Amino acid sequence: MGKFTGKFISRITGMHLSDRFGSGWDSLSVFSVMVRMGIWWLRGLWIRWQMKSSSGLLLIGKGVSIRQARYFSVGKNFVAQDHCEINCLSQKGIVFGNKVTVGSYAIIRPTNLYGGEPGVGLKVGNQSSIGPYAYIGCSGYIEIGNNVMMSPRVSIYAENHVFEDTGRPMIEQGVHRSFVIIEDDCWIASHAVILAGVTVGKGSVVAAGSIVTRDVPPFSVVAGNPAKVIKTR
Repeated sequence: MGKFTGKFISRITGMHLSDRFGSGWDSLSVFSVMVRMGIWWLRGLWIRWQMKSSSGLLLIGKGVSIRQARYFSVGKNFVAQDHCEINCLSQKGIVFGNKVTVGSYAIIRPTNLYGGEPGVGLKVGNQSSIGPYAYIGCSGYIEIGNNVMMSPRVSIYAENHVFEDTGRPMIEQGVHRSFVIIEDDCWIASHAVILAGVTVGKGSVVAAGSIVTRDVPPFSVVAGNPAKVIKTR
């Protein structure tokens, strides 16, 4: 990769190639990645005009579905990997900071695809990621802070089905909307489930397969079903 190309990419993205491609990368591999990013950038140009706001690079993988994009705002250098689904119709919209990535086959869904009352929405801070195959049910409000890492197949739900009336089918009783807050610098490991009404405190780790039903204190490591504090950082 020539110096001129490297400087041009750095100026546009704010990203130095040396940060991404170390000594273990051969020139052909670097080139193939850059070609793929170029194709994703072209897809981003097509979707950008439909969005509420965006800045910097907008990289869109193949098969990505972004619905009602006029409710969608992103900062610099957003990446939507292959086949993810982002449904944006919501009261507060879908708002992402800088350098946010949504992994392949992840689903973000504030509102039913077939109608009904719009959900509340989602906010994600800078340099945070939603992992592959994640499900983010933001019918209630979900707020994810800065520098949050999310492994594959994490599920987050900000609502609960109403089921008190045994004389009616639960499907007819609606939902109770709530919230989920994940503060800065958290790691949510693979297959974890975070349920409505929970705050995960700053700097915490949620172990793989955990079911989080209550607040997590800052700088805690929680595990199990239901998740409990097993140590502090």
